[in-house]
Amino acid sequence: MGTKSEANQLNEKPGFNIWWRLLRPHTLTASFIPVFVGTMLAVLSDSFHLVTFLTMLLASMLIQAATNMFNEYYDFVRGLDNEKSVGIGGTIVRDGIKPVVVKRLAFTFYGIAILLGIYICIVSSWWIAVIGIICMVIGYLYTGGPLPIAYTPFGELFSGFLMGTFIIGISYYIQTLSISWQVIVISIPIAILIGCILLANNIRDLDGDKENGRKTLAILVGRKKAIYLLSSLMMLSYALTAAFIIAGLLPIYSVISYLSIPKARQAIQIFQANTTNIGMMPAMGATAKTNTFYGALIGLSLLLQILFPIPL
Repeated sequence: MGTKSEANQLNEKPGFNIWWRLLRPHTLTASFIPVFVGTMLAVLSDSFHLVTFLTMLLASMLIQAATNMFNEYYDFVRGLDNEKSVGIGGTIVRDGIKPVVVKRLAFTFYGIAILLGIYICIVSSWWIAVIGIICMVIGYLYTGGPLPIAYTPFGELFSGFLMGTFIIGISYYIQTLSISWQVIVISIPIAILIGCILLANNIRDLDGDKENGRKTLAILVGRKKAIYLLSSLMMLSYALTAAFIIAGLLPIYSVISYLSIPKARQAIQIFQANTTNIGMMPAMGATAKTNTFYGALIGLSLLLQILFPIPL
């Protein structure tokens, strides 16, 4: 039987759901939230350009989606994913999408993000191009390259700093053409919670990752200590939020971010009560939702401060 063309393969698949799942849409909030928060901080500084915001948002989501595809591709190539794997897109091992198609689509998304980045540079600064390239290289090296970042104890640090502090800072800068230490400080709780998403993922996959030679933070400290670390990092984020409100870095409206605490508590309780991958899946979801709810509520609190200002 002859090899089918990639175009025919795309046409014969049952539909949109497979390709949508490849994007891992539940992870895209990790790119939306930082852009939203950074832009709202810029609006508080009396600077907002709608097209620039939308361009930055799309570019960030494309880079995140491409990173997910590289993850899908390289985990398959290294034999880490199979039909029984939990928490993966599964488009290669379960749906039969050719690995090369996934890889080429990831690079295509990168290409579109570069074109959008050129516009962002034109309206702001060409230094953004350097930062953007660094972000894309790290996104690729996260699971690609000879020593993938995701296989080391530094995955949480890179993902949190890149998707949290970096993106919030860039989103603020391209609107205001300036940066301040306050913006960087405010980004820290969001960066921590983004890192928590990866930590939760690594807690869930600890046994399989250990068998495949990974050296993640969860493996180094062990399951119980990793769950304790996850809980501590979440509490640190909320403690910093309280400190920022008291110090006047965040508006009093930001107390609404504490509405996300039940999701954080749920994540920890599920991790403590389960040891199987399937049993821990809801904890992984609750951790991601904690970040989403917290970030969205922080962004909303900044919007409320814009619409109904209260002296800080």
